[in-house]
Amino acid sequence: MKKKEIAFSLDDFAQALNEHDYEFNQGQIVQGQVLEHGNSGTYIDIIGGKSVGFLPRQEASLGVVDDIAEILPLQTEREFLIIREQNEEGQILLSIRQLELNQRWEDLQQESTTGKTLQARVTGVNKGGVTVDVNDLRGFIPRSHLLERDNLNGLIDQVLTVNVLELDRDRNKIVLSQRLASQSLSFSQLQVGQLAEGKVVSLKPFGVFVDLAGATGLLHIKEVSQKPVNSLEELFPMGQIVKAMVIALEEDRHRISLSTKLLENYPGELIDKLSEVMDSADARAERARKLILSQ
Repeated sequence: MKKKEIAFSLDDFAQALNEHDYEFNQGQIVQGQVLEHGNSGTYIDIIGGKSVGFLPRQEASLGVVDDIAEILPLQTEREFLIIREQNEEGQILLSIRQLELNQRWEDLQQESTTGKTLQARVTGVNKGGVTVDVNDLRGFIPRSHLLERDNLNGLIDQVLTVNVLELDRDRNKIVLSQRLASQSLSFSQLQVGQLAEGKVVSLKPFGVFVDLAGATGLLHIKEVSQKPVNSLEELFPMGQIVKAMVIALEEDRHRISLSTKLLENYPGELIDKLSEVMDSADARAERARKLILSQ
């Protein structure tokens, strides 16, 4: 018996479409195809829908768009974000820019969680620090978290290696640190038992802070010499170059502990003959390293 053929006209197809309720909501991601370019934007055929969406030129990319046809040729199919629901004419407003912006924030959050360093280009200066462009987002580096704190104008257009200090998407707030990134890089180059060289940058009653190529190590007063030290100021003037053994690393607390007493041949030698101990520190370091690693 021959099967009966069922006719299905274009009118029937249109009626079937009308019977379906295609609802598009703000914040929804839809698939669409580029139909036509206009002066102020592009018309998008939303796949699975009955209406045409409109992509304004300023929503086509995070960057500046000179020719939208170059980045979105006709018939291009991709995802779009609905930023305004259907108006009275049934048109939906779409965005690629917001999709890219969301992805940038997600990437930044992930990089912040893992502690990964980022590249940020300095775009401006204010009294509190510098503004930067990081992952196409606007960020801020406080003066206290810059390595160069005096000539901020000289940093404009420079690319700095930074870590994330604070992220707040709701407040559009990104705070970064060049100093912490530098410390992290220095930590990766240090190990316990190593002889490190740096410059005295601060003196406190309890010890000496030494700059080790961006990271700061503490030479505690009890680690200066096997003999009690009466005056750190007289022994270590600001800016003096010091060689010391790395005796402890606490990366999570950004703490580097140093010792010079391990370089002494006898108690008090560093106090009596600082220059001599520093000049021969490399030769003394192997013995000191064995003492550190045996503890």
